[in-house]
Amino acid sequence: MPSTPSPRFPSLSFAALHPVPARPARSALRGAVAAAVLLGAALCSVGSARAQAAADPAADLGPLTQRWLDDALTRNQPAGLPLRMEVSVGSLDSRLRLAPCARVEPYLPVGSRLWGRTRLGLRCVEGQTAWNVYLPVTVKAFGPAWVLTSAVAPGAVLTAADATEAEVDWAAETAPVMANPDLWVGQIAARQLVPGQALRQSMVRAPNLFRAGAQVKVVAQGPGYAVTSAGQAMSAGSVGQIVRIRMDNGRIVSGTVSENGTIDVTL
Repeated sequence: MPSTPSPRFPSLSFAALHPVPARPARSALRGAVAAAVLLGAALCSVGSARAQAAADPAADLGPLTQRWLDDALTRNQPAGLPLRMEVSVGSLDSRLRLAPCARVEPYLPVGSRLWGRTRLGLRCVEGQTAWNVYLPVTVKAFGPAWVLTSAVAPGAVLTAADATEAEVDWAAETAPVMANPDLWVGQIAARQLVPGQALRQSMVRAPNLFRAGAQVKVVAQGPGYAVTSAGQAMSAGSVGQIVRIRMDNGRIVSGTVSENGTIDVTL
């Protein structure tokens, strides 16, 4: 490989401003997931970018990467999304020496997504020497969320007074933000929660409707019929949880806990 200077990437940034609604709704969380999916699809569909650097391998590839990201974000940002996106791209290792290349193709590596800390690939597809490098990328998605104002002990029930509305980076953690207070008010803290944390799905759980050993009603449903019987819960259960029940005849079945505490079993 020729010993030539390596291209340096300046610090890049991109911001797409969107109005933040006064009151977040359940659609906000779905919008964030849709944004991540659409953004990944855009990166896969955007065509190869041409770099006019065949004769000058030291040409700055920063503008090329910036234009590619700008195009992907601008053309595929869902209308009305309550998130303010910011993307920053790092630089190549200064020790790298890349051969001249007439066409550089940006791409998203398999298993990666532009959300939080990730990476973007750059590969030479027209040059005497093929090369492939990766750039560190950080994607921030600022939007409305609920931030704790005081500590909450494990097992405590969350109330509306425990958090206040604020703008946070949804992409800072992998767990989804609970932008709607209906999703966390009345839930149980799954662990110790501290002030300043944005409430996310992994931080809460539904309250138990019954304890292990309690007598519960089991509704077994099949094609055109339903049978109700009683059984003993083998563990505590909350809404939506799958639990095991010991029936009066000794048989053990598994079912889903409904909102009224009955166990729904499908036969």
